[in-house]
Amino acid sequence: MTVKVMLVDDHDVVRMGLKMYLSLDPDLEIVAEATNGQEALERVDAAKPDVVVMDLMMPVMDGVTATRELRARHPDVEVLALTSALEEHKVRGAIEAGATGYLLKDASSELLIEAIHAAARGEVRLHPEAAKRLMREFRAPDMREHLTAQETRILRLIARGLPNKSIAEELGVTEPTVKTHVSRLLSKLGLGSRTQAALYALKQGLATLE
Repeated sequence: MTVKVMLVDDHDVVRMGLKMYLSLDPDLEIVAEATNGQEALERVDAAKPDVVVMDLMMPVMDGVTATRELRARHPDVEVLALTSALEEHKVRGAIEAGATGYLLKDASSELLIEAIHAAARGEVRLHPEAAKRLMREFRAPDMREHLTAQETRILRLIARGLPNKSIAEELGVTEPTVKTHVSRLLSKLGLGSRTQAALYALKQGLATLE
């Protein structure tokens, strides 16, 4: 399956480099580019990307704001945050805004391509150092209701990076059933995304970074 990608970065040379990297994979198609968050929001309707690779430090509208807006308007579009610096408030801001993954710009082409495919499948991908910092910063919310045993199992699998389809196969249930459980456990935990759920599981010792 071809994954449609939008690149959002204010530096032409970075977008050119990303295009060169991504051209190595015949299953990735660049459908649009934007130089800031505002431009990305204006172009996303026509481009219909599966994944937006989003720089965080941009003029006009930064990547965190753009991610929040984009996810609110297009919940089916995944965002992979890509930045040159591992600033904790930016990491936290991107994840809270709904980014599925977080990578540094020094990531290898293989890692970036793999992360885009993972994002398209709804899998969580975090730079290991970002994950460690996020765990330190992450404020685990007060649970509104206790999770069932099945919801706890699903939470562990989310933390391992598995998408709904793989979770369904692992547990021997249907994908819609998993989707319902995921929505319910996010609601019980007062969380807005799978990435936040993964961090919650890490923080509570239900999963590890290894």
